[in-house]
Amino acid sequence: MWRSRGDGPERERLAEMAGEASADAAVAMESQLDQPPAPPDLTAAAFFDVDNTMMMGASIFHFARGLAARKYFTTSDLAGFAWQQIKFRVGGRESHSGVQSSREQALSFVAGKTVAEMNQVGEEIYDELMADKIWSGTRALAEMHLNAGQRVWLVTATPVELAAIISRRLGLTGALGTVAEHVDGVYTGRLVGDMLHGRAKAHAVRALAAREGLNLRRCTAYSDSSNDIPMLSVCGTAVAVNPDAGLREIARARGWEIRDFRTGRKAAKIGVPSVLGAGAVAGAVAAGMAYRRR
Repeated sequence: MWRSRGDGPERERLAEMAGEASADAAVAMESQLDQPPAPPDLTAAAFFDVDNTMMMGASIFHFARGLAARKYFTTSDLAGFAWQQIKFRVGGRESHSGVQSSREQALSFVAGKTVAEMNQVGEEIYDELMADKIWSGTRALAEMHLNAGQRVWLVTATPVELAAIISRRLGLTGALGTVAEHVDGVYTGRLVGDMLHGRAKAHAVRALAAREGLNLRRCTAYSDSSNDIPMLSVCGTAVAVNPDAGLREIARARGWEIRDFRTGRKAAKIGVPSVLGAGAVAGAVAAGMAYRRR
């Protein structure tokens, strides 16, 4: 699903580059904030996917709606991306070719925009369209880790700047996201490596763990998507949240915990000791926010 024939080594190289860049960005952003005293549990942490795990729907689509309202692009662009999201929700998984197409067509949009501008707009759009989309059940899980003295990161294909806004508003430690290249605060229209998607998320988690001194066997990862199996697999504890069909099947086969907060579904029971035991820019607006029909 993630690799296509003949480009496996190159895809893996770009995924690793994206993961390293995301970890560097997360550490840099964390160092710029006024941090509370170091948590008592320094080697354990939790990693949360965002879309349909922490937030209802796709964060990048909510961002796109806000940008369209501000005339950054046309409503037909937004309709095209909405169709892509419908195909994803019905099919249950994102194809790499679809994500790649969105990325290539959106890169031209971000070129020339400033980091400061996208950060300011992102703050506004979070308040308008995202704040009420957070799953209370997933947020409670994140707070459980924080209360246990562990750090909590978001891990998402969404632009790292937007991911950082979401993380900060939720009171989390930080975020790993897609890194867009910028020079002197202006986006070039290129990504550093690739989108933080699929295997790139696993690379990012490993890279951050190395920088922060985490023991991945003591860490927990949460996601809704079978695309995130690589990330879930690198942590000692994996939890499927609102899982798609593919992830639900894998979770059952591997004995992973399952939590489902969607209306009309019966959530599997999960205990605090189980989850906390042995053991988640504008440039990735490239991820699809300005998706254009060909």
